Amino acid sequence: MTLAGDRRIDRSTTVLVLSNIATILFAVVQQWDVSVVMWIYWGQSVIIGYFNVRRMLALKQFSTENFRINNRPAEPTRKTQRQTALFFAVHYGGFHLAYLVFLFAENSIGSGIASAGVAACILIFFFNHRYSYGYNRERDVARKPNLGFIMFFPYVRIIPMHTMILAGSHFAGDSTARLVMFLVLKTLADVAMHVIEHSRAGKTGLTGIAESETNQEKKGHSGF
Repeated sequence: MTLAGDRRIDRSTTVLVLSNIATILFAVVQQWDVSVVMWIYWGQSVIIGYFNVRRMLALKQFSTENFRINNRPAEPTRKTQRQTALFFAVHYGGFHLAYLVFLFAENSIGSGIASAGVAACILIFFFNHRYSYGYNRERDVARKPNLGFIMFFPYVRIIPMHTMILAGSHFAGDSTARLVMFLVLKTLADVAMHVIEHSRAGKTGLTGIAESETNQEKKGHSGF
């Protein structure tokens, strides 16, 4: 089971890398500016948030260890699950609405060809994260993931995007080298966050399974 899980993680990581490479090829061939590529990054981040909401709502069992709501320990109830998913959707969506306003104000996609390329890259990332969502959903059935971790982790993934917006002036321009540098940094951040997410999920999963087995043993000894 461990080897099979590792292969699935490797496959998911490979697909993510290939998705980023496709974006690099589109950008270099069509000579995009960094400002155009940022639309793809925004689209990918929205996709991550969308599948994260679906994942939270699809959980059958979950942990709320170290997770607090209004400075109180959260209970692992369906109400907590729905409230957390709704809060994330509104809060994360609000961040990306602000990014969208910024992109419309500061960055133009330009030609129809560039728009089609951007749409194609976003679609590639959609299928990539859809695969990752399916993989995580299968694993969530056999373990007890932490709801707080699932909610907060996408914010870590958008840190590189926020950083690139703040440092955009240093990468903007017609230089292909700057464009490739931007995309390579983005790819490295993507892969690093992806590996951390799956690694952390695996540890949570083992803990959840151990807790489940312990609870079953206690029930067996107590006669319930």
